[in-house]
Amino acid sequence: MKNEQREDAIETSPFRGPGGQYPQAYNAIKTATERNGFTMPSEVLTCSLLKTLAGSKPGSKLLEMGTGTGLSTTWILDGMDKSSTLISIDNDETLLNIAKENLGVDKRLKLICTDGGEWIKKNKGKKFSFIFADTWPGKYTLLEEMLDMVEKGGFYIIDDMLPQQNWPLGHAEKATQLLADLDSRDDIILTKMGWASGIVIITKK
Repeated sequence: MKNEQREDAIETSPFRGPGGQYPQAYNAIKTATERNGFTMPSEVLTCSLLKTLAGSKPGSKLLEMGTGTGLSTTWILDGMDKSSTLISIDNDETLLNIAKENLGVDKRLKLICTDGGEWIKKNKGKKFSFIFADTWPGKYTLLEEMLDMVEKGGFYIIDDMLPQQNWPLGHAEKATQLLADLDSRDDIILTKMGWASGIVIITKK
């Protein structure tokens, strides 16, 4: 009985929601995303965390690898102050156009349609206070190069580290190896969160 009562309390707890107001452009982007059939946007709980972390970096340069339709992008922008800037990259022009239509007026944002891996290679040496790596380049490939872009005290965030229904065969092993590689590093501090889709937050020493 106690366990059932606890589960009921969790379901109705104010901790279940993302917290605060949704970004102004969120509903329009969500509708366009569903119409497009895109099924891999970041969870709203993850997006809420991104907003909070972005808000902790005033006057900073932020990077998002994997814009998708801009659902996570709009939360990051909502947390940023007026003097911060965000570069967001995706290689799917159809998805990126949804973000452009809804977020393109924000002068803090630069949307780039290109291969993420090529962009990382061409931009070595650039530093960011906040990186959300939501695509293969900078996460499962070119990890070292991506982490080199995180400034001291900056955040590197990845999600989808808990088993997902859409994972292809063999991906679970890749996720396990990525976590092991991150655990073995001595130049970062990290927290693994068994929450939302499975989030890892890293700060650079």
